Amino acid sequence: MDHQIKHCIGLRFLPTSFIESVLNLAQQLKHGHATVNLNQQAVVHVFFEPSTRTRLSFEMATHRCQAFPMVLDIKTSSITKGESLLDMMRNIEALGAKAVIVRHANGGVPHFISQQLTIPVINAGDGYHEHPSQGLLDLFTMRDHLGDLSGKHVLVLGDIMHSRVAKSNIWGLLAMGAKVSVAGPPNLVPDTVRAWGVDICTRLNDCLPTVDAVNVLRIQFERQHGIAVPSIREYRDQFGLSLARQALLPDHAIVLHPGPINRGVELDSYVADGASNVILEQVSNGVFVRMALLSLLMENSK
Repeated sequence: MDHQIKHCIGLRFLPTSFIESVLNLAQQLKHGHATVNLNQQAVVHVFFEPSTRTRLSFEMATHRCQAFPMVLDIKTSSITKGESLLDMMRNIEALGAKAVIVRHANGGVPHFISQQLTIPVINAGDGYHEHPSQGLLDLFTMRDHLGDLSGKHVLVLGDIMHSRVAKSNIWGLLAMGAKVSVAGPPNLVPDTVRAWGVDICTRLNDCLPTVDAVNVLRIQFERQHGIAVPSIREYRDQFGLSLARQALLPDHAIVLHPGPINRGVELDSYVADGASNVILEQVSNGVFVRMALLSLLMENSK
């Protein structure tokens, strides 16, 4: 039951009914058919990693929900004095926060925090694990353009191994009944995805004409720890979405990218700025999706 959902740690752990509730409320919010009033409750934003889109989107969503965003600067927090993460989070709850949004470089940190607090915890990205709100806004954008996602074919293209966005997309799309394929350099596409019900596309040009959407991921240079592609030029030649490759897509197919874009690597500028991409729509939709997420979780916690 949706009323039992208290945290958003990963789409793998959310029932399809809750995912649909988020998407439906976001749709109503986008078109002005619903509003959210969280009565100036405090929502604390704790980002241990750099962020532009996610951080600003959550801040804007918090404001638009008529809640109060408290953005903690990690560099000036007591973490620098040796305070433990657990103690910091317990103090945040003691101050009266009604929800916490956390991004961390280590997978599992938001889950750990959620086990210690009585207020909702939202994962804004943790290590290689998941980025659930990004997954939700990607689903929302695809559904906006393609309709019911059941039976639709979506290709996730790029660095699957290190991408938390890839995992959230995979779990979310599977929950919605879509067919999911992945493609990328063999050393960046773990074979374990087959056990999840995902196809591995080994011939990219053969796969592109069969898809309804392609979600292009950047190479996670900061997470590779020695696992790398032979060269940027080779990656672009083999797996970059060029104008020529985009021409292989069906006319109705859309191109997504979670950002930031490495132009000329995974995505050519002609494609990034072209008519088929919905990249800036993803950013705009993210505010409504995060508003819906805050509303549903904080209402459930009462």
